[in-house]
Amino acid sequence: MRLRTVLIGGVVVIALLAAIVVAWTSPLLSVRSVEVTGNDIITREEVLESLNIADGTPLLQVGTAEAAQRVASALPRAASVRVQRVYPSTVRVTVVERVAVVYFDAPDGTHSVDAEGVDFAVEPPPLLTPRLVTGSPGTGDPATEAAVQVIGLLPPELAVQVQEITAGSDSDISLILVDGRVVVWGGVAHSDRKAAVILPLLTQPGQQFDVASPGLPTVR
Repeated sequence: MRLRTVLIGGVVVIALLAAIVVAWTSPLLSVRSVEVTGNDIITREEVLESLNIADGTPLLQVGTAEAAQRVASALPRAASVRVQRVYPSTVRVTVVERVAVVYFDAPDGTHSVDAEGVDFAVEPPPLLTPRLVTGSPGTGDPATEAAVQVIGLLPPELAVQVQEITAGSDSDISLILVDGRVVVWGGVAHSDRKAAVILPLLTQPGQQFDVASPGLPTVR
């Protein structure tokens, strides 16, 4: 009985190994199509080129993490990339694109910056996107990162009025509104309180509205 159990177990292991070998090499489970989803500005052709997976590659041989990294590295506009095997013969690529929240001027054109402070494209600025003014705008700059955080924390009623955001440092941020008024915001800290204070403050006459210390707001 013990020998029979061992023999049956051996047969099962051999069958599983054979199935794995077949799946690893079989043309029946190989790449015949690529599905790209989530892209808007990024083209399918750009994704396929950076994906670099040949038709006929066995699906089990597709390294999904490595493929996703290739696409993300080649396409700065891609905030995240996910690559999946969809049996029997499809590779699915899901892309999340970066969205500009500010832009800054540079000698080579206007640069779009997303909510993570990543400079991802040189292109005309999207409509209603504020201009960023800081010493060294772009990826990795603390003032840029603080500025985009502040933009994300503004009340919608105020966000649509912002024409320019200036950041002398990550704790020295001001907003210039479309009507020329200036909101002195300070740093990111206590932005929830600042957001609550600024809207009623803007109903008062004045040119400069300082909420850097939200407990003691001032109007000039």
